[in-house]
Amino acid sequence: MSAAQFQPFNFNEGKVRVLHLSWIAFFITFFMWFCHASLMPYIKETFGLSDAEAKALLFLNVALTIPARTMVGALVDKFGPRLMFSLLLAISGVFCLLFAAAQSYSQLAAARFLLGFTGAGFVIGIRLVTEWFPARQAGTAQGIYGGWGNFGAAIANFTLPALAGFFAYWMSDGWRGAVAVSGVVAILYSFVFYALVRNTPKGSTYFSPKKLGPMEVTSKGDFVLYVLMCVPIFLAMAIINWRLSPAGVALLSQNVTYGIWLGLGLWFVWQVFNIFRVSKENLATQVPELHRYKFKQVAMLDLAYMVTFGSEVAVVSMLPLYLTTVFGYDPAKAALLAGFFMAMNLIARPGGGYLSDKIGRKKTLLLTVLGSGIGYLGMSLITPDWDFWTITAVVVFCSFFVQAGAGATFGVVPTIKRRLTGQIAGMTGAYGNVGAASFLLINSLADAHTFFIVIAASCFVVLVLLQLFLEEPKGKIAEILPDGSVELIDVG
Repeated sequence: MSAAQFQPFNFNEGKVRVLHLSWIAFFITFFMWFCHASLMPYIKETFGLSDAEAKALLFLNVALTIPARTMVGALVDKFGPRLMFSLLLAISGVFCLLFAAAQSYSQLAAARFLLGFTGAGFVIGIRLVTEWFPARQAGTAQGIYGGWGNFGAAIANFTLPALAGFFAYWMSDGWRGAVAVSGVVAILYSFVFYALVRNTPKGSTYFSPKKLGPMEVTSKGDFVLYVLMCVPIFLAMAIINWRLSPAGVALLSQNVTYGIWLGLGLWFVWQVFNIFRVSKENLATQVPELHRYKFKQVAMLDLAYMVTFGSEVAVVSMLPLYLTTVFGYDPAKAALLAGFFMAMNLIARPGGGYLSDKIGRKKTLLLTVLGSGIGYLGMSLITPDWDFWTITAVVVFCSFFVQAGAGATFGVVPTIKRRLTGQIAGMTGAYGNVGAASFLLINSLADAHTFFIVIAASCFVVLVLLQLFLEEPKGKIAEILPDGSVELIDVG
């Protein structure tokens, strides 16, 4: 069956049912993860937060997601997406309830930090969809999964202010009830997901990595590149720590800040050691060509996701508060416009995946990253003098290419190495949060014009790197079956 013949509403097919159960799970996680954004004006009023304290919550929202995506990626490859997604939904639901019940800024910040774990749900579904769909349909299926799941953030922006108003009839802080509802839904759906989903189609093999830990590499050059690509992940966490230190919003004491920096340094050393541990057999011998993969493909996808999804998270996080404080919009109107940015996920991300299947993975990625850069240049020109619908047109244009680029990125992920798909998705996803943290840092230090210009420039730099180094996936990849035989899997 070709990608063009893929029927996303043919529920007689088991893979289609799994796809819909998966994006709904992802939708719920994103609804929870961004449940604070449109409610920030209300939260700010309840706790009397300063602008710096409110922006600190935005940083905390992506802090834990960076390591969580890499760790969950390894765990899902080892233990399977059915168990991991069910656990993540249940645990995240509890964190969401803690956020709704917070009585002080420190409790609010701690719960927001823990809710960053919710963002790791994305990588679980990537592995699950990869197991159920052939490579020629991978872009379309991953795009539907990612796009319709990401739409949860848009629905949160559209609905939560109204839901908070509904709960305000029964409680003084209606936003608490709105947030709590999403946590309860997540806990309930965790049981539904576990009951209805399997890791693979009946009769298929679930490929797992040989060892639990970082992904293995197949050459010394790839080992060096892997270590280098880990550096920005740890730097992003170090920057977040700095912004929360006395030099930033003083949420952490100086001694705690130093302790976290020391811990991050030791963790990085441990990470390098583990990369060597899982790959030492490959590094000691010449891995046959059939069993190799090129880590530069992973590196290029990391950067592409950094400027697409990473910028998306940053913009969605800052836009409601920016529109209320600078443009003077009321919270509902600001949430509506920010919701437009996320709403394009419904069609743009599947569209990026479909084009990836149809016209080529590299060509689609180049086109969408270019469009993203142009879109952010347009966003940088917006002023309060512009009328609402002109601003909306620019926002929609930019968001279309940004989200199509994210879809095109994950159209490539399943083509690299099947048994490492969770880990590759985890690292790529972590780079999305590296981008979010980096761009939110710019937002906290500069004005919105500079914020959007920096994102646009980053898109154009990544565009050049993709043109130079990304290869169009083609041929087959080899996976070793439990009985020692080799299965060849088509990737293009």
